Amino acid sequence: MLDLSARTAFNEDHAMFRDTVRKVFERELIPNLPRFEQEGIVDRKFWLACGEAGLLCPTVKEEYGGLGLDFGYNCVVDEELAYAGSVAGITLQSDIVADYIEAYGSEEHKRKYLPRMVSGEVITAIAMTEPGTGSDLQAIRTTARKDGNHYVINGSKTYITNGQNADVCIVVAKTDPDLGAKGISLILVDSDTPGYQRGRNLDKVGQHQADTSELFFEDVRVPITNCLGEEGKGFSYLMTQLPQERLSIAVSCQGAAQRAFDEAVSFTKERKAFGKTVFDLQNTRFQLAQLKTELQVGWAHLDWAIKRHLAGELTTAEASASKLWHSELQGRVCDVALQLHGGAGYMNEYLVAQLWRDARVTRIFGGTSEIMKEVIGRSI
Repeated sequence: MLDLSARTAFNEDHAMFRDTVRKVFERELIPNLPRFEQEGIVDRKFWLACGEAGLLCPTVKEEYGGLGLDFGYNCVVDEELAYAGSVAGITLQSDIVADYIEAYGSEEHKRKYLPRMVSGEVITAIAMTEPGTGSDLQAIRTTARKDGNHYVINGSKTYITNGQNADVCIVVAKTDPDLGAKGISLILVDSDTPGYQRGRNLDKVGQHQADTSELFFEDVRVPITNCLGEEGKGFSYLMTQLPQERLSIAVSCQGAAQRAFDEAVSFTKERKAFGKTVFDLQNTRFQLAQLKTELQVGWAHLDWAIKRHLAGELTTAEASASKLWHSELQGRVCDVALQLHGGAGYMNEYLVAQLWRDARVTRIFGGTSEIMKEVIGRSI
């Protein structure tokens, strides 16, 4: 269980909410984690359970079915989910997609999607990455050509979180390919629209329980009113939302890193070697002491970043630094934690093996560590 005694970002209401989150996860998530990992997808029953308990999209206004809470409540869910050893896509829905729709969507969009996103009846995705385009979003090739009162969308996307489950997807497409970034728009596409095709559930190194898919769009016709916000403003919207997205990733990284550390402490205190426990060996204690120090720094920094974001002051560079530092920390902690398990750490029956596999991609998605350094460097 996460130690909250030294935390500064949360209040008593957050603590009460955290108790609810833990109870729901204990009942609905943890017993099913092996199955989710095996099946490569988190079933809709879990989404509905989270919705019923108020765990989905807590920042959505009450008039759209939400609780109207601050982003700190999202962080509580993110921390507990990561500490439980899960990468379920509820964080994408709550921390990213809901904000896009609430910030840029029309009244019709909000009333159509948000209440059912809050309840878990609708699962969402955002389709940015393409087979030939990663961090450089300006180079996307998916197009949305106007045809009367409709867009006709053609293109493909890959590495899309919630790709198999999603009922609606925010598609990043070029409505005017000649204008570069100023020709990019965000378009809502329901998954039952003709021409919308799901590809395979991708076979990943880690994060097996997260359905991550290819999506294909072949002459997909949607009304022009499905444009999220103003046409041509999509790239600007994406950049505006980046601080929260990167903070969300940082929160999850820290939670998972703490779990890996706790698993290592528990294992080394029980495992015997040379007539004593592995923990009693000086090298083990020194390595754990180093990790404990870095985690302590990480929690303090994370609380600082959360409070900055709640005050509307977290900058893109600061959020990028958070994502960089916490994802790199997660990688270091998980690697040492696995090493301290010895051969057992390489066995999938131990949680540390999954945590180690799942950690690798966090230095890639949401902007690679190298891109984070570029963003930070430009701010100096």
